[in-house]
Amino acid sequence: MMNVSKEMINEQNAVLKLVIEKNDYEERVNKVLKDYKRKANVPGFRPGMVPFGMVKKMYGTAVLVDEINKMVSEQLSSYIYDEKLNILGEPLPNKEMKTVDFEKDEVFEFLFDVAFAPEFEVKLSKKDKVPYYKILVDNETIDKHVENYLKRFGGYEDVEVIEDKELVKGTLVELNEAGEITENGIVNDNATLSIDLVKDAKQKKLFLAKKIGDEVIFNPSVAFPNDYEVAAILGIKKEEAEKGNKNFKLKITEIKKFVDSEINQDFFDKVFDAGTVTSIEEFRTKISEDIQSNFAFDSEYKFMIDTRDKVVEKTEMPLPEEFLLRWVKTTNEKLSSEQIDKDFPMFLKDLKWQLIKEKFVKDLELKVSEEDLLAHAKTIASMQFKQYGINFVPDEHLTKYAQDLLKKEDDRRKYAEKKFEDKVVEAIKEQIKVDEKEVSIEEFNKMFEA
Repeated sequence: MMNVSKEMINEQNAVLKLVIEKNDYEERVNKVLKDYKRKANVPGFRPGMVPFGMVKKMYGTAVLVDEINKMVSEQLSSYIYDEKLNILGEPLPNKEMKTVDFEKDEVFEFLFDVAFAPEFEVKLSKKDKVPYYKILVDNETIDKHVENYLKRFGGYEDVEVIEDKELVKGTLVELNEAGEITENGIVNDNATLSIDLVKDAKQKKLFLAKKIGDEVIFNPSVAFPNDYEVAAILGIKKEEAEKGNKNFKLKITEIKKFVDSEINQDFFDKVFDAGTVTSIEEFRTKISEDIQSNFAFDSEYKFMIDTRDKVVEKTEMPLPEEFLLRWVKTTNEKLSSEQIDKDFPMFLKDLKWQLIKEKFVKDLELKVSEEDLLAHAKTIASMQFKQYGINFVPDEHLTKYAQDLLKKEDDRRKYAEKKFEDKVVEAIKEQIKVDEKEVSIEEFNKMFEA
């Protein structure tokens, strides 16, 4: 009969001793070997007729090792579950455990170190203050957003003269040293270049004041030091860009200038849902509301970080650090020992916060409903759409997109963890004093940089 026992080393650490005798594993091993015998393909024997002794000699040790490992894992998990042991990390082989000889031994003894989550209390009161930063939206910020929208929904218009930043199209031909068209030289009938991107002042001056039908002789490699740009203008491969280091003649066929969108109802309807705003004043107000909404997400995140730091700092929580450091190094073999040692204090801080969250969830019986998950997924979906400039999505489409997100197990688990954390922070908020402070965007961003 398998035997698992626990020996306490101190309040935080213990050793689990697991003894597996022959009658515990013999039947399992023989069952696997009999299956091997049935399937074994050995020269000189018909399928299924290989002697059991031969099969045992060939595969016995490997099967024994595999089955013992399975039994160790099963028994440890069962014991920890049945005894309701609140362990941290996973059991680790005890350094004093004797080497197991699977060839000779019939009784196997395994020793595992385990560490326990500590008992602790979270003591908070209204004397504990955590700042909540409300980010002010000033006119300068709104102006920048209006400007960005005007450019996003603007476009190119035909003009007659090159002034400074126009887009120019035409036929480009290679010239020889005599200034004549090179025979079998590079020709691009659809050359396109942006005057705004010309880096050399002298080369740029060659284009200024030119009109449709005019010709410009210039050196692409001097005008555009980037090989990708030169190759694109000449219509050749990037690897051949050195061919652009000579004079070319461009006969201008088109001149286009980028013009911001006009501020009118059509513009308002493109940015927001049709009819949402009807004047520039309403447009600016709506932008301000959207910015505030986005900043609220940042403010909540900063509040969560500050709340975590405050609660972790106040909560006395002894941890089995020696065991945890060993466990982290065992389970992160790709990281250097030096890197783990450097990051270990942050690991301990995160672990304390995780244990505090679990305590709040358990003590307050916090739950995350399907409605909570859907609402959070819709928030994430809405933010994703806004990143692509889509400010309004019909609720039925947003709901469908959110439901698709929740079908992904990783996303679903991540959203659930976030909602549990949100509920814990809300519970903590009821026990402390929230110190609201108004700050500018610059001040807020500097706090994140710090």
